[in-house]
Amino acid sequence: MANHFCLLLIFTFFTLLFPSNGSSLSSSKLLPRFPRYTSRNRGRIQQFRGDRNEYRYETKFFSQQLDHFSFADLPKFPQRYLINSDYWLGASALGPIFLYCGNEGDIEWFATNSGFIWDIAPKFGALLVFPEVRSCLFCMPYGSMEEAYKNATTLSYLTTEQALADFAVFVTDLKRNLSAEACPVVLFGGSYGGMLAAWMRLKYPHIAIGALASSAPILQFEDIVPPETFYDIASNDFKRESSSCFNTIKDSWDAIIAEGQKENGLLQLTKTFHFCRVLNSTDDLSDWLDSAYSYLAMVDYPYPADFMMPLPGHPIREVCRKIDGAHSDASILDRIFAGISVYYNYTGNVDCFKLDDDPHGLDGWNWQACTEMVMPMSSNQEKSMFPAYDFNYSSYKEECWNTFRVNPRPKWVTTEFGGHDIETTLKLFGSNIIFSNGMLDPWSGGSVLKNLSNTIVALVTKEGAHHLDLRPSTPEDPKWLVDQREAEIQLIQGWIETYRLEKEAKVSLLKRSW
Repeated sequence: MANHFCLLLIFTFFTLLFPSNGSSLSSSKLLPRFPRYTSRNRGRIQQFRGDRNEYRYETKFFSQQLDHFSFADLPKFPQRYLINSDYWLGASALGPIFLYCGNEGDIEWFATNSGFIWDIAPKFGALLVFPEVRSCLFCMPYGSMEEAYKNATTLSYLTTEQALADFAVFVTDLKRNLSAEACPVVLFGGSYGGMLAAWMRLKYPHIAIGALASSAPILQFEDIVPPETFYDIASNDFKRESSSCFNTIKDSWDAIIAEGQKENGLLQLTKTFHFCRVLNSTDDLSDWLDSAYSYLAMVDYPYPADFMMPLPGHPIREVCRKIDGAHSDASILDRIFAGISVYYNYTGNVDCFKLDDDPHGLDGWNWQACTEMVMPMSSNQEKSMFPAYDFNYSSYKEECWNTFRVNPRPKWVTTEFGGHDIETTLKLFGSNIIFSNGMLDPWSGGSVLKNLSNTIVALVTKEGAHHLDLRPSTPEDPKWLVDQREAEIQLIQGWIETYRLEKEAKVSLLKRSW
């Protein structure tokens, strides 16, 4: 279970120092996480906020319902949100409201890594709001992570449906307080936030006029896409850079097991990979590597970035250069360490690596993976560089029961939001959604990759990675990325212009009736 239960976005949350993975849950796999927030990320937020003055915002709190779907007298909780009105045209001018659907981490991290929204706000005269999703550490029902994660009863409020209702109630109240009921709302989101943006547009079409859903794997459920999709794409990202690099990684898993079975083998692996404590099992190391390779595929950006870790441009290329360029007498594991250090220690400032994670795995994404967000994942022996694995729902279900005392509902997401034959379905009632994807991103295989109608559009880039289009613009942006963002701007502008014309026509009709 280790790879799927303990990876990233996803999606996830509170590793203390490094993205790392525990191996105590080893009998089955859940799913890779989306990019997750760590204390190291938070340190970069503070620095980034000081360097980029244009990203000013107020931090506020909204008193939110604990349960939107019952009338029980339950306590409320403070939902944190960020707001910037510097560019807003105001309610009288029908200034748009750009709402970023928070991911499963600190909203400041995602706000400061979603520069596209900030970049276009002046052009549109938009009010910017970034509400935090309720499963985040800083926006937690019951006031603390310990209370919220106590048992299945308290965890039961950490659902996608509740999160979407949070956004709907929040923005409705915000508009009322600003006398901006007529102002159009446009949704933005990347990764899990992109899924929320797309689903909110479908579930609450009266709340928002459109959504940009970047790297949103809304089809990664049941058998809609092959379960090998994620790991096949991640593997291909390495193989396209170097087939020998791909093969070295593929062969390394057996080498790790063989070394670990020797006397003092775990101690030797600990030394080879510079861990701060002795490994408990080879699973610890395998999960740590699996996590890094998956994240590298997600953030294989064409320029230096520090979204997950400080990384060079085209980081997979650099990893493979290190693996392939190691000394001729270097062992396979020495080569792997040289390559993986690009991800975990590109700055060269780390003396040893920590594997510490939440010992119970009790974070919001793991809970969601064991309830509604059941995304089958497998690894193919032939095509994948990762260890072979076939998704086993029985093992998955057993692990969820042992961990949370709940049984997953693998068909719930497709029941609640759809997914099967999505083209036919959304042609009938959906509109104004942009699904943007970069084909280097392993999550792209579970997203919408072709136009479903004239108004549900797929923007796909061959060299793009995980919600790259939402990141801040830079002088290093390739032309295809500039063109992608311009296409998004034109579509959003069309939504707003159409909305305003309809509002003006309605006002004109009312005036004539007087």
